[in-house]
Amino acid sequence: MEALLLGAGLLLGAYVLVYYNLVKAPPCGGIASLRGRTAVVTGANSGIGKMTALELARRGARVVLACRSRERGEAAAFDLRQESGNNEVIFMALDLASLASVRAFATAFLSSEPRLDILIHNAGISSCGRTHEPFNLLLRVNHIGPFLLTHLLLPRLKTCTPSRVVVVSSAAHRRGHLDFTRLDRPVVGWQQELRAYADSKLANVLFARELATQLEGTGVTCYAAHPGPVNSELFLRHVPGWLSPLLRPLAWLVLRTPRGGAQTPLYCALQEGIEPLSGRYFANCHVEEVPPAARDDRAAHRLWEASKRLAGLGPGQDAEPDEDPQPEDPGTPSSRSSPLSEEPTVSEPHPIPHNSPDLSKVTHRIQVKTEPEP
Repeated sequence: MEALLLGAGLLLGAYVLVYYNLVKAPPCGGIASLRGRTAVVTGANSGIGKMTALELARRGARVVLACRSRERGEAAAFDLRQESGNNEVIFMALDLASLASVRAFATAFLSSEPRLDILIHNAGISSCGRTHEPFNLLLRVNHIGPFLLTHLLLPRLKTCTPSRVVVVSSAAHRRGHLDFTRLDRPVVGWQQELRAYADSKLANVLFARELATQLEGTGVTCYAAHPGPVNSELFLRHVPGWLSPLLRPLAWLVLRTPRGGAQTPLYCALQEGIEPLSGRYFANCHVEEVPPAARDDRAAHRLWEASKRLAGLGPGQDAEPDEDPQPEDPGTPSSRSSPLSEEPTVSEPHPIPHNSPDLSKVTHRIQVKTEPEP
């Protein structure tokens, strides 16, 4: 009996150490009041995105939930208004698998919202599911869609400086390898899906890096954020039904809650003084070094040019959604698109905009070690 109790105590102690050192996320601090500021969070109807939007709403921001499903998006907006006490939480339709939907969202947003201070690319997929597209669906949703959306919304971000772009990535980027000769080829089978997911997360890190270079001196900063191991729908969505009951208790024990997973993206969106770290990769609310493939500036620029082509952006079209609201979408329209994707709807009319507080004082410099050359 004593040996059994000793073993149980050791197991409990080991779990506590693992939980507080690897699982539990540090809380986000940052700007306390966001009144008068507007944030867009993609994929905010559940999981990390919903918890991110909740915290922004609690701090007084006007929050736009950019989601594919109108039903789930409207329900999430209602829940967040109730829980935060902030009535300025609205839904707008966005399907990142459809470039036409991305452009339609940008046009609708720019015509109805006078501000954009925070853009958080949270939406993502880890599997193609049952859909069969003539393009790389994982890259489209996880990178190309957010890339295009950022370009189209940049004029508004630049008029609301200091403003921020946060790209939710993953530690899976360390397994990624971009083959520029087959970036947009369809993904078939679970092995290709695993590889394509890691590649798309590497694309996220390189995108944030190149975007920081492109926007240097504009007042718009950007960051790649790893939420950590999170017990979210993304984790269990594609698990076989028979395996789900076995994994759910284990996930509850060793994975973070969505609220915990939201802390690093929130840190990147709100923390004062991290402007000098624009373009860097964050995990557990601090900057983290990345492997050589994720800090290859030549690869980042090459990805930028390839992404412009895949997003249908020609010369002079980087930020002009109104000139060509629905260009030809590379590949056929996504079968994931809802009928509402082409004409985004807003869950409530826009109120009289508030005066935005001056955040120009948030310019504390941080001394960090320079990254080693790849």
